[in-house]
Amino acid sequence: PLARDGNSPKHSSYKCPKRVSTTRHRDRPLPTLAPLTMSGLAFGCRDSRHAQSVFSCFSTSSSKQTNSITVLGSAIRLAPCPIPRPKNSCPAGTKLPQLSRVLPAARDGENSVKKLCILTAIKPSNVEKEKARFFKSEFKYNPQFEYSNPLPPQVLAKHSTASDRFLTQAVRIMELALQKYGSYEKFEQATGGNLLTKSRIWYHVKKYTEKEGCMGEIVVNLTDDLLSRASMTVVNSRPTLTIKTSTAREQWLEGMLRHEIGTHYFRGINNSHQPWSSGGGRKKHGLRPINPTEEGLASIHSVLFRKDPTLWRAALLYYTVYQASRMSFSQLFHNLGRFVHDPNTRWDYCVRAKRGQTDTALPGCFSKDQVYLDGILKILRHRDKIDFQLLMALGKVSYEDVERLKSLALLEHVRIPHFLQDQARYTEQLHKIMEVNQLTDEEVRVLPFRSL
Repeated sequence: PLARDGNSPKHSSYKCPKRVSTTRHRDRPLPTLAPLTMSGLAFGCRDSRHAQSVFSCFSTSSSKQTNSITVLGSAIRLAPCPIPRPKNSCPAGTKLPQLSRVLPAARDGENSVKKLCILTAIKPSNVEKEKARFFKSEFKYNPQFEYSNPLPPQVLAKHSTASDRFLTQAVRIMELALQKYGSYEKFEQATGGNLLTKSRIWYHVKKYTEKEGCMGEIVVNLTDDLLSRASMTVVNSRPTLTIKTSTAREQWLEGMLRHEIGTHYFRGINNSHQPWSSGGGRKKHGLRPINPTEEGLASIHSVLFRKDPTLWRAALLYYTVYQASRMSFSQLFHNLGRFVHDPNTRWDYCVRAKRGQTDTALPGCFSKDQVYLDGILKILRHRDKIDFQLLMALGKVSYEDVERLKSLALLEHVRIPHFLQDQARYTEQLHKIMEVNQLTDEEVRVLPFRSL
């Protein structure tokens, strides 16, 4: 079927779905789409009224020739080349990319199959039960998490070291927002707007995929059983975007779609055309890990074109992980009260930082969430030297590998998202992000980034 019903696919301890990766701008004419015939955006949802609903078919036949990168989805000015339809078929005649081969099974990739298995394994199986006990105790109880397929201690140990290298920047970013808005909840309402209904989420996702020329390629599930705001995975060879409905706000949704589709999904598709699309290829060409570049770039795209592109979420995730490494769950929860008043929101951040632990009375963290701010700051530091269209076109690569790999790349069928079409405007937006978060070039140049 085109759409799943939103229930999580069953996984054994030996097999996990493949990760595609790991997801605002002013009105203007839409880019001319490459010749694609797509039909139906497939949607699934836990709510049976929306489950398996499918939009009607549509087709696009307009085309535009360009000068060295040929683009599927949207065009950039760079050499004429025929554009074949993506491979892999599904009902109603839609031709789709073969996503099961998009990502390398690379050992160093944060978004590889192995990494998704880790993220699945460290999700507690008794979250709701422990949340009820925690709230009943007036936030004094330290949850005792259980796991269906617990990871070996040595695996967890690799993700248990938190950094304080960018703690100053993280705290400053959040304090600036509090000074301006008074509280996180007021910041969220003022900059994010109202929560969207499910029908409005469907509508916005449909419009975004039309704009990017990938209508009909992605299954979308709505759920509240998700620690993050959204995730992009591959389920049964179909790219699948899962959105947490309780965090889908009208002014933030497109940023999330730029993060998941415009960055993770498109870089995954582009990666599939390159000589380094396999684990062996990555090793042969000596590629660096895709993070922090991957999540840093996606996080920048989350706030791109916002009226107020405050890097609140990346900053709070960084700060929370660091404090979790030093505190119990209860201590962490009370510590975050400085920045977030709502207890349900604080609970979610604490669970993210403490996932993988059984006894949360002990200090400890899952450190992956620090990668977002790390990647953002690193990319902003080198923004004047990075060719962002080429970084997108080369697929799952670090910005540090772009110059070395560009002569080896196959650029005939790459996809460049609409928000990267106007490079001058994109550069202006990066400057605005620096300005709003009071980051200076002098400051980011001396930040203690870890060399790879």
